[in-house]
Amino acid sequence: MKTSFESDYNNGAHPHVLQHLIDTNTMQSQSYGFDAWSEQARNKIRTACQCPDADIFFLVGGTQTNATVIDGMLQTYEGVIAVQTAHINVHESGAVEACGHKVITLPSHGGKMDAGELEAWLKAFHADPTLEHMVIPGMVYITFPTELGSVYTAKEIEEILSVCRRYELKLFIDGARLGYGLASSECDFNLSWLAHHCDAFYIGGTKVGALCGEAVVFPRGNAPRHFMNIVKRHGALLAKSRLAGVQFDSLFTDNLYQNIAQHAISMAMKVRKLFTDAGIPLRNSSTNQQFVELTNKQMEQLMQGVLFETWEPLDANHTLCRFVTSWATTEEDLQTLKKAIDTL
Repeated sequence: MKTSFESDYNNGAHPHVLQHLIDTNTMQSQSYGFDAWSEQARNKIRTACQCPDADIFFLVGGTQTNATVIDGMLQTYEGVIAVQTAHINVHESGAVEACGHKVITLPSHGGKMDAGELEAWLKAFHADPTLEHMVIPGMVYITFPTELGSVYTAKEIEEILSVCRRYELKLFIDGARLGYGLASSECDFNLSWLAHHCDAFYIGGTKVGALCGEAVVFPRGNAPRHFMNIVKRHGALLAKSRLAGVQFDSLFTDNLYQNIAQHAISMAMKVRKLFTDAGIPLRNSSTNQQFVELTNKQMEQLMQGVLFETWEPLDANHTLCRFVTSWATTEEDLQTLKKAIDTL
């Protein structure tokens, strides 16, 4: 099989995570989130976030998590504001809309939302005399890092949160790749800071070393009433909750989550250098996702040696392609990629 840079979830679990699953496999436990490992993981996450009262729930995957949290936090008549490139708007098959909530889109700036544009849209919305006939905005959704590999600064998140507070909107942060955002050289805050600057977020496990799993955090114990019932209604409640609990217990032991992210970032920067040394342009990204501008001929030649994702056509002769690293990316993988690039 060819060396793959297609995604950060094309391998199994990190060996430490897998070993913890094996070591605990013959032990019996309670179910539905009440197992000892889930509680240990919650306490470790609370400590890492410096949020002792946080409500934490473990779900399986990103789309399921986004749809469940958004549905749980919004009233039936409310919608969620996101940028046009947001995962919930582009790559989730209408999961949020299927729950009855419209995704209201704003322009994307390299994947980011602009607080000024958000406020201008809200000001115009509330000035409209016919707003009773419209979907009422109840939440702002952003991703960290964004789908295009960009990273919000603390100032940018503070500005968005400030607008949310003025208009009584909840701020929900999609952290499917949270570890990579926090490990980015462009990130100027830590996990605790993030937890104190939103109403809900999740810590992605699927893309950061776990077989599956996302940890939803309501940092001030502010989970919606009967959220466990909402999770179950979405078919998202694991009977064998230990599957997620054991993994997050491992990920938040001895800085494993951070170490996985830092390794992937280090590998991504080496991938970036391979392309820049070859004179091939890339989009700006300090995360584990690197977006490369290839001619269609270069793209076809590279596909002979390695696997990667074609992101979008740029024009008739060029395509934007994505190369992604993870805990499993090795120096040997990079050498394979270099050999493929050298043939261009």
